[in-house]
Amino acid sequence: MSNEGVIRVERLEEGAFWRVILNTPKGNILDQTMMNALAEVFHEARETSGVKAICLEGAGDHFSFGASVPEHRKEQVAAMLATFHELVRQVFSASVTCLAAVRGQCLGGGLEVVAACHRVFAAPSAQLGQPEIRLGVFAPVASILLPERMGRPAAEDLCLSGRSLNAREAEAAGLVDVIAEDPTQAALAYFQEHLKPHSATALHFAVRALRSGWFERVSADLDRLESMYVSELMETHDAVEGIEAFLAKRPPEWRNS
Repeated sequence: MSNEGVIRVERLEEGAFWRVILNTPKGNILDQTMMNALAEVFHEARETSGVKAICLEGAGDHFSFGASVPEHRKEQVAAMLATFHELVRQVFSASVTCLAAVRGQCLGGGLEVVAACHRVFAAPSAQLGQPEIRLGVFAPVASILLPERMGRPAAEDLCLSGRSLNAREAEAAGLVDVIAEDPTQAALAYFQEHLKPHSATALHFAVRALRSGWFERVSADLDRLESMYVSELMETHDAVEGIEAFLAKRPPEWRNS
């Protein structure tokens, strides 16, 4: 793999279970290099027979602090969003069961990737949130996937407030499925009991069937929101100001325009 290093892939259970680790701690930032590496893994999984599940996790104490804030700048954001949305499309089109093992902070783009997974296992100390609104922007992928996963009212609360949920709150909201001291081990145990006995081919078709039609809707919505973000939002003062203020570590000066 050309981007080996920013991620680490461990193929377990005779290659049926791929442990895919975001490998740039402390924050495991989803910059374009990381996004391309992850997309390549899902593309490889689609082309590899016998893969039954991929488990995503972050190296170190945190899953991910989210997408690279510098890459949100006006001159870079179009390329960043296109890369990120291609990653989401690869997750869906791989048609492989996707699990997430979440420790520590799981924010922004990190949570958006998790929202595309089938089952989410979280440590008791996990914190999950969409802080984009605090930077004067919004989260396109979360706007599409979170209402599907946790219901519209809870998703709207998360995206509009910018707050984070602890593991218990996220479980109650439907964002987390299982809380475990060792979420990786919990994900592996789930795989061994519920997925390993089945045919990889059958699981592949089952994932396709369960998400039939949804992928097409998600892809179309991504195109629409990507255009809104780049052509409309990034032409506003507050979107540019929010990103620059964050990078300068100062309070934003909103003009509400």
